[in-house]
Amino acid sequence: MSRKIARENIYKLVFEYLFYDEINQTSLELMLLDSNLTEDDKQYIISDYEGVAAKKDELLQLIEKHSKGFSLDRIFRPDLSALLVATYELKYCKNIPAPVAISEAVDLVKMYSTKKSYSFVNGVLASIYKEIQGEE
Repeated sequence: MSRKIARENIYKLVFEYLFYDEINQTSLELMLLDSNLTEDDKQYIISDYEGVAAKKDELLQLIEKHSKGFSLDRIFRPDLSALLVATYELKYCKNIPAPVAISEAVDLVKMYSTKKSYSFVNGVLASIYKEIQGEE
């Protein structure tokens, strides 16, 4: 259960990052205080959060390429946050199974976004995953 909490914390940090375009060390430190998180979960949060920030432009290009009919500025920020986290995990975290990354992103969007968002996010991530698989 703590990995699910950790991913939700990453999602929230990335959501904030989209508005300020910089890592907020204070928010990160507060997220890491959660007693439900293991040391591995804390490292996972740091690694993914910093990874998304470092690869943001590349990830956004990939998302935009697969968001047929939607420019990045038309994608709801909650959806974009989930897409960034999952796309980073699909591309750079080989220890996280693709179905898990996609499913967790869809679950986050169901919780924090609109009723229609989950199918959009699922479709974009499925398309991104197919492209990434073709690169390997």
